[in-house]
Amino acid sequence: MQDKGTFISPFLRPRCLAAAAPAGKAKLTHPGKAILAGGIAGGIEICITFPTEYVKTQLQLDEKANPPKYRGITDCVKQTVQGHGIKGLYRGLSSLLYGSIPKSAVRFGVFEFLSNRVKDESGRLDSTKGLLCGLGAGVMEAVFVVCPMETVKVKFIHDQTSANPKYKGFYHGVREIVREQGFRGTYQGLTATVLKQGSNQAIRFYVMTSLKNWYKGDDPNKAMNPLLTGAFGAIAGAASVFGNTPLDVIKTRMQGLEAHKYKSTLDCAVKILRNEGVAAFYKGTVPRLCRVCLDVAIVFIIYEEVVKVLNTVWKTD
Repeated sequence: MQDKGTFISPFLRPRCLAAAAPAGKAKLTHPGKAILAGGIAGGIEICITFPTEYVKTQLQLDEKANPPKYRGITDCVKQTVQGHGIKGLYRGLSSLLYGSIPKSAVRFGVFEFLSNRVKDESGRLDSTKGLLCGLGAGVMEAVFVVCPMETVKVKFIHDQTSANPKYKGFYHGVREIVREQGFRGTYQGLTATVLKQGSNQAIRFYVMTSLKNWYKGDDPNKAMNPLLTGAFGAIAGAASVFGNTPLDVIKTRMQGLEAHKYKSTLDCAVKILRNEGVAAFYKGTVPRLCRVCLDVAIVFIIYEEVVKVLNTVWKTD
């Protein structure tokens, strides 16, 4: 008999077999839990970060041809507070809040629904599949929630820059938009919104999935500290900002009160490039970067923690 000096314990399993054992399989998140947890996370997040969204939108609407009203982020905040008080930084919050809850609910619900069907035997989601699931989630949230929500929000914020604002509140604003432009008026910039949200979530979930897989290694059930989840979320958010800010600028212009100047998404992009140059596609990048990093970090932290609580009171296995 060969290798007499070698003793192999019958109680130790090879690492590859241990990883494939049923006990090591990651728990799947029920889409119902994802919808509830996503909605809660979205509502809390937008109340914290809205002022940065307001400033970002104002700077993007502040076209050079007007000429520009603001000299930068600080000047925008200063003029807004001087003219409307602190509450001016929250103008349009209601429209975004009403949409943020279902937006996050749809995003996480669709993502978990799709990812549960493409995970491997151990419950691990491949990064590329995470990108595709994120893309699907982004497109769905764009069509059903984001486009009408963002159109109303941008019109609200743009309306405040006029001498005589005509929108008195969320429901009054929606009623006026529908009365003047029809239901189609709440779906301006749909193509740009689908492109933006689809690429947004594809990038974010790809980065988030990659980082989580790197951290967890061969143990898909390895616990993650909320601060680490937030750090990974911030990195994913930053990646999405640098990846699709031009689409965000085009979307904002297509949904503003002067959207009639553009024949299509492509026409909008061409006119911005011709009249303002390449730099215009990155207007509002700094405030958007601050908001998105904080936004994604908060959402992922709250989402993961709410799911943990739901797992203790809502048994779906």
